[in-house]
Amino acid sequence: MTLATVYSRAAIGLEAPSVAVEVHLSNGLPAFTIVGLPEAAVRESRERVRAALLNSNFEFPARRITVNLAPADLPKEGGRFDLPIALGILMASDQVQTEKIDQYEYCAELSLSGRLRPVRGVLPTASAVSQQPHRGLVVAVENSVEAVMIAGLPVIAIDHLLELVAHLTGVKSCSLSQTDPNHTHGITYPDLRDVRGQLQARRGLELAAAGGHSLLMVGPPGTGKSMLANRLPGLLPAMTESEALETASIQSVAGRGFNPNTWSLRPFRSPHHSASGAALVGGGTRPLPGEISLAHNGVLFLDELTEFDRRSLELLREPLESGVISLSRVGAKIDYPARFQLIAAMNPCPCGYLGGDPGRCRCTPEQIGRYRSRLSGPLMDRIDLHVELAAVPIELLQAPSSSEDSEQVRCRVLKARQQQIQRGGKLNHELSAEDLEAVCRITNEGKRLLATAMEHFGLSVRAYYRILRLARTIADLQRSSLVRTEDIAEAIQFRKLDRPISPDHHS
Repeated sequence: MTLATVYSRAAIGLEAPSVAVEVHLSNGLPAFTIVGLPEAAVRESRERVRAALLNSNFEFPARRITVNLAPADLPKEGGRFDLPIALGILMASDQVQTEKIDQYEYCAELSLSGRLRPVRGVLPTASAVSQQPHRGLVVAVENSVEAVMIAGLPVIAIDHLLELVAHLTGVKSCSLSQTDPNHTHGITYPDLRDVRGQLQARRGLELAAAGGHSLLMVGPPGTGKSMLANRLPGLLPAMTESEALETASIQSVAGRGFNPNTWSLRPFRSPHHSASGAALVGGGTRPLPGEISLAHNGVLFLDELTEFDRRSLELLREPLESGVISLSRVGAKIDYPARFQLIAAMNPCPCGYLGGDPGRCRCTPEQIGRYRSRLSGPLMDRIDLHVELAAVPIELLQAPSSSEDSEQVRCRVLKARQQQIQRGGKLNHELSAEDLEAVCRITNEGKRLLATAMEHFGLSVRAYYRILRLARTIADLQRSSLVRTEDIAEAIQFRKLDRPISPDHHS
C-alpha cells in the first residue's frame, strides 16, 4: 500500500469539521510535503512525526511523502494532526496493517519520543465525532476527561504511539475511558446569607436572577458589591446538560483546561479593568473566545466599571442584545455564543465616598458628572437595574445573621422563571416590544405613573422597555398576571442613574 487515509477533525471556533488525512508514498528524492492550507504548527509536524516514528522503533520511509489535509480550502492549525499523519505514514509504508483504522478518528499532538500530548478543543471534536455512526475517538490521556463527557461516544485514551499501534493490530487492546457520574458532588456556591444588610441590593440581585436582567451596583468601597455579585450564580437554576456542554466547549476551545468537578457549574468571570477589548470579546490571529464567551450561560462581573477603557465597554453593547459575538478575519468569520448576565460595580464618585461618612466626599456635581460620563448613555440604557449601596452600620455587622439564604431566594427565582417560560418561552429580559404588549398588562394608574417618569427624568425609549420588562419580573415574583402600579414604581426606582445629580448630593 502506498496510499492511506486517516480521519481527524479541524478546529474552527466551536465547529469541528471532518478532515481526511491522505498520505501518499512515491519514488523520488526523499521529501515530506504537507498541503491543504496548513499553518506553521501543522507544517512543523513533519519534524515531530519523523522523530516520534524513529524513537518508537519504526522506520521513517526514505521516499517522497505527500500529506494532503482535505478539504484543501479549510484552514488547519495546531498539532492535532500529528497522530493521524504518523498513522498514515505507517499504513502507507506497510509497517502497520489493520482494518480498525477507520473505526476511530484521531486527535493528538506527538512528542519527539512518541508520547501523545493534549490539544485544545477536544470537547467540540468529540461532539462532532459522536454524530458519526460506529466511530470512536482516540485522544491523549489528558484529553480523555473532557472527551468522555459526550454520552455514547467510544473514547480511547492513549499515552504512547506504540500503545495505539498495539491496539489497532490486536496485540494488546486498550479499554474505553469512562466518565465519573459524581463529577460535581459537594461543589457549592457562596451563600447569600453571608451578606449583612443591603436589602435593596439583595432585592436587585433577586430580580436580576429571576428575569435574567443586567445589574449595576454603585457604592463606596467595602459596601459588599463584589460579595453580592459572587452570590448571583447560586440563585440561578442549574444548567441543562446541553448548556453545560456548550459552556465547557468554549473553555476547551480557549485552552483553559477541563475541570470535571466544576464543568456543570455556571461560570463566573471577573476580568480586571485593564483588560483590552480583545480580551473581553475575543480575537487574535486565530480568533479565540474572550471573557464574554467564557461567561456564556453564567455571569460576567465587571468591577470598577468606570476604570475600563470606554471603547472596550462599547464592544459589549451588541452581544448584550444578540447573545452572540462575531469575530471576522481575512478569509474567516467565527461566531461564539455570549449569552451572559452582566453584573457591574462602580464607585459613586471620583473619590469613591459619596453617600458614605458625612463630609468625607468633596467631589462637586460637575466632577461626579464627568466621572459617570465615562459610561455612555447607550451602554447604561442596556443595564436594567441600578442599585445604590451605602455603608453597613457596625451594629448590623455584629448582630446575628437573620437574612434569607441562597436556597430560599433561589426557590422564588425558579418559580418566576418557570412562569416566564410557560408564558412566552423566554425570560423577561429577552422580551421584544411586541412580546411586552402581549404579556405586560398594566393598570391605568401604572401607565400614568410610567408616562410621568418618562417625562420627568427624560428616559429613553430603550429605558422605557427596560422598566416594563423589570416590572413584569417583579409581578412574576408576586405570582401576579397583572403589572400593578407598585410594580411600575419599584422598577422606576431601579433606574437611579438616569436621573440628574442633585446639587445637595452631600446632604
